[in-house]
Amino acid sequence: MQITRQADYAIRAVLYLSKLGPHGRAATRQIAQEQNIPSSFLAKIVSQLSVAGILETTRGARGGIRLGKPAEAITMLDVVEAIDGPILLNECVGDENTCNFGQDCELRAIWCDAQKNLVKQLREAKFSQFFRELDPYQG
Repeated sequence: MQITRQADYAIRAVLYLSKLGPHGRAATRQIAQEQNIPSSFLAKIVSQLSVAGILETTRGARGGIRLGKPAEAITMLDVVEAIDGPILLNECVGDENTCNFGQDCELRAIWCDAQKNLVKQLREAKFSQFFRELDPYQG
């Protein structure tokens, strides 16, 4: 299994914005350049993340992109699912009726456990954990 390039770019864009802090804002071209993301591709990604409430966009001279909620409230799962949709390692995980073996399938439990573990890990990975915010009032 491999996440899409689009989801990888989305994760890198959200991480970049997270490092700017809660009020940080950046231009799309700046993110694209610094994260090596094609600008046209990033525009589509930003649109999808905005619809999901992960990012906010503002037009104009003082416009740009910023986080739509605090970095500690955004998980890697949020971003991946906003871009790629729900994670599904095997179609039988979502619906056991798609398997020709049904409830007699010896492999379904393994697929379900693997998906559960992956989703749990991505849900626990919050963007705030990837950087340390500098607070001048704390030593």
